[in-house]
Amino acid sequence: MTAPDETREREHEADTEAPHPSGDVAGRPSPAGNGAAPDPSVALELRQPDEVSPSGKGKANGDLEARSTTAPDTGTRPGAELDTAVPQTAPARTDGDDGAPATASRRRRPLRTAGLVVLAIAVVAGAGAASAGVLGGDGSGTDVSAPDAPPGTTEVKRTTLTRSQTVDGTLGHGDVTAVQAPSGPQGGSGVVTWVPSDGDVIKRGDAVYRVAEQQVPLLYGSIPLYRQMQDGTEGVDVRMLEKNLAALGYTGFTVDDEYTAGTADAVREWQDDLGREETGTVRPGDAVIADGARRVADVRAVPGAPLTGAVLTWTGTERVVSVDLEAQYEDLVHKGTKATVTLPDDTTVQAEVTEIGTPTTGQDDTPSGGGSGGGGSGGSDKATLPVELKVADQKKLGSYQAAAVDVSLKAETRENVLVVPINALVARQGGGYAVDVVGPDGTPRRTPVEVGMFADSMVEITGKGIEDGTVVGVPK
Repeated sequence: MTAPDETREREHEADTEAPHPSGDVAGRPSPAGNGAAPDPSVALELRQPDEVSPSGKGKANGDLEARSTTAPDTGTRPGAELDTAVPQTAPARTDGDDGAPATASRRRRPLRTAGLVVLAIAVVAGAGAASAGVLGGDGSGTDVSAPDAPPGTTEVKRTTLTRSQTVDGTLGHGDVTAVQAPSGPQGGSGVVTWVPSDGDVIKRGDAVYRVAEQQVPLLYGSIPLYRQMQDGTEGVDVRMLEKNLAALGYTGFTVDDEYTAGTADAVREWQDDLGREETGTVRPGDAVIADGARRVADVRAVPGAPLTGAVLTWTGTERVVSVDLEAQYEDLVHKGTKATVTLPDDTTVQAEVTEIGTPTTGQDDTPSGGGSGGGGSGGSDKATLPVELKVADQKKLGSYQAAAVDVSLKAETRENVLVVPINALVARQGGGYAVDVVGPDGTPRRTPVEVGMFADSMVEITGKGIEDGTVVGVPK
């Protein structure tokens, strides 16, 4: 056995001499080369089965690896006596080109391995914390916390909010009605000798048409001539007749409900001006009654034909906007409701609801029996409410006589309210809404709010700490 002093001397030489290309330490030949005796300063280490060597090349029946017999500073490892008793059969392994013994490398590896284990434990712990709700909502039904910082911000504003609804409308002259030829024993008869033209405007006293060259004039009122009126007749229709005679310039009577001799004299004078027989009495076919001046829409009668059926159709003289309003919007309108009308050239005019009709039901144009679902009617009844709006400034309508327009109905107005954009609202779990109030440091705080009216992409809100100028988060 080599003396301890000799062993230490040989180790010193191994540390200072460069490794030989053949793989031996200090220039000594490889044992596989010429069968030279092994260096007694190097011993074999016996590893247990399934233990992986530091070089990564484990053997099923035990791993033999050459290493230095110098014990580590940390103490004598169990089995050290085996290191000196078993002769070396392979040269000492080095980890790098500097020829350093593998022992130092093996001492450093456990430290790196321990670091990886700590890191793996930290990752697993973090994943477990996230799944347990530490990094997010806990699934308990409470509101999710506000984000660290909102993507954008806006300010709460105090303003007037108006709710409106835009619907389709039609610019024209209002409802079209027909003028029917009188019938019955007291009605008119004869041959039509003159009719007006489409678009003509007929006012009080003007001829609507002529029969046997006798004019049938227009009188204003709401009650048609339904009976013969003469001296001694009383009623509201008498008052209506006398009111028209007075408006046309005839005198000698008092406008009341009694047909007097003075009334009869005024009627004779009127009949003379019309080229009619001066009878002093008025029959149902002697005049046409309407609530005001009319505009001829379509002439039906032809001169030379017998007076029968519809003579013509007409409308009002002023242009109005008509809307067939869906029943679901019925609460948006009443007489006096203001509206903005957008014309085809994108100019706007103001209008006001003047007439609201009776809801009607019309079947839509959806074809029946369509699709693969089988038979049955494909159409459905849709209730609509006829609405008419008056445009006070007719000049602003330009030259449009008939056109499709958009009508924005102003349904409700809230003054002096706090509003934010609708997308600033955050739905709360369990119902209700909140906003993310952004503090001076930029950190948002989720704050519950009560919502009011929605209009023009804005919403009315109230809540604790909500005031004019409060900064809230909004998506970009």
